[in-house]
Amino acid sequence: MSAHSLNLCGVLSETKRIINAHSRHFLALSVLFLLPLSFSLVVYPSLSHSPSPLSHYHRSLFFFSSPDLPPIARSHFILATAYALFVAFLSLCATASITHSTFHGFYGRPVKFVSSIKYVLISFLPLIGTLIISKFIMGLIAFGFGGFTMMVYNALALIGVEIDYTNLYFLGFVALITALLLGVLIYLQVEWCLSFVIVVVESKWGFAALRRSASLVRGMRGVALCLILLFESLLGLLGLLCSTVVPSAGGLSSRDWISWAFVFQAVVYTGFMTILMLYSVAATAVLYMYCKALQGELAFEIAEEFAQEYIRLPFDDGKLSHVVYVV
Repeated sequence: MSAHSLNLCGVLSETKRIINAHSRHFLALSVLFLLPLSFSLVVYPSLSHSPSPLSHYHRSLFFFSSPDLPPIARSHFILATAYALFVAFLSLCATASITHSTFHGFYGRPVKFVSSIKYVLISFLPLIGTLIISKFIMGLIAFGFGGFTMMVYNALALIGVEIDYTNLYFLGFVALITALLLGVLIYLQVEWCLSFVIVVVESKWGFAALRRSASLVRGMRGVALCLILLFESLLGLLGLLCSTVVPSAGGLSSRDWISWAFVFQAVVYTGFMTILMLYSVAATAVLYMYCKALQGELAFEIAEEFAQEYIRLPFDDGKLSHVVYVV
């Protein structure tokens, strides 16, 4: 592994090599975990706008009553919660299995389907714990920014300052707070981008995995940021196309469900989204290996890997050992 390969192109190239070398294995994992997830992401917006009793209620991000906004239907809230749990479950299962397979594929080890499923069971609870802790910290930060904004607003109101919501200074202040919040959240996402890989590979979780990720990604933050922006922008663009092309504005009738146009669109978008998700998870695992190489940790692991297969012969005494260098 050379120094010039420790970049985004190198990560994507290595990811492609590993997936192509074990195409059937990754196809099986994708069909099991990513395909249902992708299909649900394509179809759920249409279901949430379907002409059922749920559609008589407006969706809102705030749980308070308003004369203009009817209360959220309990059935709709239950459906949204169940769907969120479904997405989280499949996402964590896919992360554990694909990460484990990519890690072993990087070393050229045999990649077995049963072993990947086994690591789903082993890593699932630690992944949930790490996810909850990271989202809780991000939520506290967002709450802190919101609290600071409210404090400034109340302080101005107490001294009798009338706030014009169309004033450029007020809009600039809100834009500044929003930009700072997004910057902090993106920074944390880059710092913790390897946390799930660490949970699967190193059996660390929670704060230990977050700290390990922050220390390991040093020197590769630019590559990590580009990787995050690449896949999130592609998935976001694909999701936007799904929401505009797949009929959902007036709800799907029975004829829409059996129309060839809708079936073709759903299959195409599901396939592309599955491929993007597969490469996103596998590329993060490859990025983890590249970060270890940059930190000088990968050379020792490769030496141990060769040492396990090296048989010392009687006439080997006195000869120089083979050393693997990772630049």
